[in-house]
Amino acid sequence: MAKFFLGVILGIVIAVFGSIIVLFAIGRIFANKQPTVAGNSVLILDLQGEIPEAAPVDIPFPLGRASAPPTVRDLWTSLKEAAKDQRVKAIVLEPRGIGAGWAKLQEVRHELVEFKKSGKPVYAYLQSPGSREYYLASVADKIYVSPDDMVDVKGFLLEEMYFKNSLDKLGVQVEVDHIGKFKDAGDPFTKSNMSPETREVLNQVLDQIYNDFCSSIGQSRHMTADQVKALIDAGPFLGTQAKANGLIDELSYEDQIFGDLKKRTGGDKDLAKVSIRTYFKAKPGSGDRIAVLVGEGDIVRGDAQDEGFGGSGGNISSGGFAKVIRQVRNDSSIKGVIVRVDSPGGDSVASDEILHELKMLSAAKPMAISMSDYAASGGYFISMTGDPIVSYPDTLTGSIGVLYIRPNLHGLFDKLGIQEDQISRGKLANLDDTTQPLSDAGRQKLHDSIEATYKSFVGKVAVARKKNFGQIDALGQGHVWMGAQAKDNGLVDQLGGLDEAVEIVRKKAGLSAGGETNLVLYPARRSLLEMLSNATPEALEEAATERKIRAAVPGLPSQQVLKGGVMQILPFSLNVR
Repeated sequence: MAKFFLGVILGIVIAVFGSIIVLFAIGRIFANKQPTVAGNSVLILDLQGEIPEAAPVDIPFPLGRASAPPTVRDLWTSLKEAAKDQRVKAIVLEPRGIGAGWAKLQEVRHELVEFKKSGKPVYAYLQSPGSREYYLASVADKIYVSPDDMVDVKGFLLEEMYFKNSLDKLGVQVEVDHIGKFKDAGDPFTKSNMSPETREVLNQVLDQIYNDFCSSIGQSRHMTADQVKALIDAGPFLGTQAKANGLIDELSYEDQIFGDLKKRTGGDKDLAKVSIRTYFKAKPGSGDRIAVLVGEGDIVRGDAQDEGFGGSGGNISSGGFAKVIRQVRNDSSIKGVIVRVDSPGGDSVASDEILHELKMLSAAKPMAISMSDYAASGGYFISMTGDPIVSYPDTLTGSIGVLYIRPNLHGLFDKLGIQEDQISRGKLANLDDTTQPLSDAGRQKLHDSIEATYKSFVGKVAVARKKNFGQIDALGQGHVWMGAQAKDNGLVDQLGGLDEAVEIVRKKAGLSAGGETNLVLYPARRSLLEMLSNATPEALEEAATERKIRAAVPGLPSQQVLKGGVMQILPFSLNVR
């Protein structure tokens, strides 16, 4: 009987794996089929959810490929190509439920403005848009909303979650020490609300985003910033109200847009639709190969297999990222490098290891740093190669500071009736024991450690930014700066995005200013089969568990903060909505 059941189970396993192999083979056929772009086409920019920097996992099935979000590089390349492609007559922008940060939105919005210089129209169709969707759509020649829909533009809210009261009830204490009065990543565990320093910084963050939003909308919709602010105070709007107030142009359905575009473009034939994903595959770009080396997510120690399961928005592992850096350094076809940073920071040692590798890359190839939504703390640290730094006005950067987080579960164990008995040798043998509070000697040892790390951090920034220790210390203290403020304070060199970074690298590499650029994404897109074969069962289970927890408690701090230890990480998890 046992042999029978074993045979059945083995048969099922073989059948499942055989099915997977067949499906992957079919998927490869679809994946390798080169798409075409019809004449008289409209490029559909249907952006939803996140806009990743790193390439998402390649799922080689038609449905999987249709849903894969385009990266920032894909959008940059596609919009540049579409502007000069005679087959593309217009763009229809259809943003919905966008979760990208405001710096990435500035990049996409800028590229849409650049596309319009070709003389081709951009129309937008919005479905229950919020501020992010409307911010992008405002560049359009005409904005359409369904007659009974709503424009949910009503201002901005920034909120933080604090867990101290809950932890007190559980008997859990979290011991935090930090260098820098603004370095408050441990506050969610030790406080019940914002500190004055946190409130000061977050007000500056909100002011920058709010003012940029109002001035950008005003410029596109022929209003003053003050007029936009007055409208925001009157929001949200029914479709009819939005049109009456000049926020949109037409109350129409999606199909009517294409009728209007056909008249606008003056063609006799019906317009063909091509999605942004299909268009990028058909027109992947050409010209001088410049690498876009993406560092996206929390900075952690370890190798590539520690990055988790997903492919975008994961972690920057020091070992895995170092391998990619060396791959770029050894590729003779790469003329220059743009290091694209989108990270709130993380482990201090891992950050230092990554910076070491990036400095060697900088010595080998012309390089520039391009900051995305986040380049804070460790994310700012790894940018200190001495190369030019470009950030968006709405990039969160700086946060030069260090902290240590250590949980103490003694009270929880008491509540559960758990007793632990110990025998040790060495005065600080129990330094990492989370069932006991820190001793005075242990607390001093950890403070000395983060103080030394902070001094090293400030010193390396001072060298890279050509300032003295005192100047950087005054700008440090864990203070988060928006890109516009960072530029004024000399922490970044230039405001802008990929266009400006490309210009810098081409000049440093001695390439012609007007030449074409082919942005090559590193790390390369990985297949689902590669991800599954490299991921351990423990990693898959851990990733699934974390996703469930974060779905239930969306305000949780980052995984790196929850792990504790010495960190260079953004003081807060920011969600402006």
